[in-house]
Amino acid sequence: MSFFEDAKTFYTEFLKRGDPRVEEWFLMQTPVPIMILFFSYIFVVLVSPRVMRNVQPLNLKAILIPYNFILVGLSIYMFLEFLTVSLLSNYSYKCQPVDYSDSPLAMRMAKVCWWFFFSKVIELLDTVFFILRKKFNQVSFLHVYHHCTMILNWWMGVKYVAGGQSFFTGMLNSFVHIFMYSYYGLAVFGPHMQKYLWWKKYLTKLQLTQFVAFVIHTGYNLITDCDFPQGFNVAVFIYAITLILLFGNFYYHSYLQSQREKKKFY
Repeated sequence: MSFFEDAKTFYTEFLKRGDPRVEEWFLMQTPVPIMILFFSYIFVVLVSPRVMRNVQPLNLKAILIPYNFILVGLSIYMFLEFLTVSLLSNYSYKCQPVDYSDSPLAMRMAKVCWWFFFSKVIELLDTVFFILRKKFNQVSFLHVYHHCTMILNWWMGVKYVAGGQSFFTGMLNSFVHIFMYSYYGLAVFGPHMQKYLWWKKYLTKLQLTQFVAFVIHTGYNLITDCDFPQGFNVAVFIYAITLILLFGNFYYHSYLQSQREKKKFY
């Protein structure tokens, strides 16, 4: 059997193992659309400094205010739906297998997992808006890494484990994004809002706290007998550690180091 035949067989089996409930949902049939989106995103990030070199930054205030507060509303919906369905389904916060049935609660959980995935697709616009406003300092490795990997991670999550342990990650991240997009939305109003946004550094602490919670949650399941695909636990565990390192580095340089330098100056 040739390499191409082996690859075709692997790809066919890869798709067959997916959750049949989500197979016909938008973007879930095959990984091709999401991979095109992934590489298109990377391409835009790489070429944008050159393309925007002689272009004036755009004023997107009229777009950014509704955009951010729509994401606040979506995050509130997802957080409450994850929480409500998990409680109604008597989910365990220690170990929760995926319910692959067509029961109303199982389908509600699968659907909110899809919405969480799709919210990550929408959030790629964060980067586009930074580029159009020529705020390239915001398009950091941390920003790009987090945004582009989340669409891949959660495509896999919805395709194979739409529910179970996955709910914990989606629920916590949705909760954090309520505050994150509230901050972004308020900041768009202008400099006069800065005095009300003193809690920015606490937002980064909240983000770090959620990643630590992911490590503890998945780490516990790595050493216990839980009927949830171990590969996904390992992937989330490693991914959360990378985010702790990157966000921790950002927090150190943005707040701790700057405070030390101010003390030296005075």
